[in-house]
Parts: sequence; structure tokens; C-alpha cells
Amino acid sequence: MHKIRKSLMAAAVLVGACVAPMAALNSFGQELTDANGNAVESDAAKQSSGGGFYEIVFGSGFVGTLLWFVLFGDGALAIYFSIDSSILIKPERLMPKKLIDGVQAAMAEGDVVKAMQICEQNPSAMSSIVMAAFQHIEEGFEAIQEAVTAASDLEQEKIQQRLNWISVCGNLGPSCGLLGTVQGMILTFQALASGGAGDASALANSIGQALWTTAGGLIVSIPSITVFYSLRNKANRLILRMTAVTMELLNGLRNVAVDAGEEAVEEMPA
Repeated sequence: MHKIRKSLMAAAVLVGACVAPMAALNSFGQELTDANGNAVESDAAKQSSGGGFYEIVFGSGFVGTLLWFVLFGDGALAIYFSIDSSILIKPERLMPKKLIDGVQAAMAEGDVVKAMQICEQNPSAMSSIVMAAFQHIEEGFEAIQEAVTAASDLEQEKIQQRLNWISVCGNLGPSCGLLGTVQGMILTFQALASGGAGDASALANSIGQALWTTAGGLIVSIPSITVFYSLRNKANRLILRMTAVTMELLNGLRNVAVDAGEEAVEEMPA
């Protein structure tokens, strides 16, 4: 149910991202009025009534059209990775309550083997951290703390690698938009060099197409960067929480000491 809701939200964002440029473009076609209140059709209205957003995408040459498709693909990937990371970075996914309760009950009984079995039955980021601690149980509590810290850093890096794709999409959008702007300005100056200075509408069309690619890139970039930092901060808070909960679960192992001579584990008397 959560996946369906997030998919609908992502679809709404995608539709909004596509409709907003077209709505803005249609706004150029609003009628102007003269001093007597008579409607006057502007050059922009004549230009936008021809093809609208379709003309902007497919009327900017091969390179411009290719950049638009790259921007559409970049936006789709940003939505996909945002949904994927939003589903992943949840307390119930990273640190299931069933896992915490099971390990807590097993540690209260002093049954480490049972606690390890519960971790294997509930695979998650926290179960990996707890298992890493159990693997160093014979080395003393200090080694357990180091293992928990190292495992937490590893899980944080795994999550960060997933989130980095959102950042890549966010940084790629303005770059493609800037490249489209440069390409549009090149076409504009080529038209000027070929004696097209008198055709103001053609020059305005080329400049408009160049600026629209920049707008498209920013439309992709701004939400992507916002989602990236939001999810990253949420992931960092959950990692810190998992580390603290893990140390609380393993608090009973503080009384475990290591006999360096026989390399055996013995429990210190209370």
C-alpha cells in the first residue's frame, strides 16, 4: 500500500513537471490589449500557438531534442531512485521491531545462539550490525564496540551509495540544461552570421528554446537535491539510532572478559 501511494505521488510530480512548462508556455499566448481595450495578438502568442511545448522539444535541432530526452530520462530516474530510497530508509525496514524484541528476549535469557538465529531470520541493516558484534564476542566488550562501529559505518556507506544516484540525477539536470542553452545560443549566432538579424521572431525562438532547456534542468535538479539531503539526514539519524539500540541490547556482555592465557571466555562474577 505504501509503494502504491508513493508511486502515485511520483506520478503526480512527473505530470506536474511536464504540465508546468506547457502551462508557462501557454501563458506567453495571452492576449494583450491596446489603449482602447482591443485585443492584440503578440508575436509570442503567434509563435507558441504553432506547436507549443512540442515545438520547443522537437524544434531545437537534433542536439536540442536529444538533450530534452536526456532531461526526461534524468527526471524519471530521479523519481525512481527517490521512491526506492524512501522505501528503503524506514525504521521498520532498517531496524524491525520483531528483530529488536527477539534479540532483547534472547539476551535476557543469556542465549546468544538464539539471538544470532533471530538475526538470520530477520535480515536487515541492524541484524548485520548485531551479527558483527556477536562474531567478536570472544574478544571482549571493547572489541564488540569496535565491531558495532565498523558495521554501522558499512551500513551507512551502503545506504549512501543508493542515495548518491539521486544526487547524480540532481547534478546532471542543470548540466544538460546549460548544454542546451549553449547549443541554442550557438544556433542564434549562426542565424545572425547568416544574415538573419532582421527576423526577430526566429531569433527569439532560438533563445527561448535555449532557456527552456535550462528551466527543464532546474525543474529536475531542485526537487532531486531536496529529496537527497532529506533522505540522507534521515538515514544518518536511523544509523545513529541503530547503533545506540544495538549497544543497549549487548549491554549484558559488559561482564564478559577474555582470558588471554587460554583464549577462553569466562563470565566475571557479579
